[in-house]
Amino acid sequence: MGIVFLIIVGAGAGFIATRLMNVEADVLATVSIGVLGALIGGFVLRLLLALTGFAAGFVGAVLGAMVLIWLYQTYLQNR
Repeated sequence: MGIVFLIIVGAGAGFIATRLMNVEADVLATVSIGVLGALIGGFVLRLLLALTGFAAGFVGAVLGAMVLIWLYQTYLQNR
């Protein structure tokens, strides 16, 4: 159930992350960024800080999505 929750939260997190970082992306890219960011950020944040619950998952999802956007812009977009 935890992964399904992160995927659902990831859709919202992707939207927030793309708006915070001023990235214009289509809906599929936004949701993909959010889901991947949620999975990465949610797991890392929960493991490192030993936090549980909705707040930790959502904060981790937004942070993970923002890191994923930064990595994409830094390393892949200019190729």
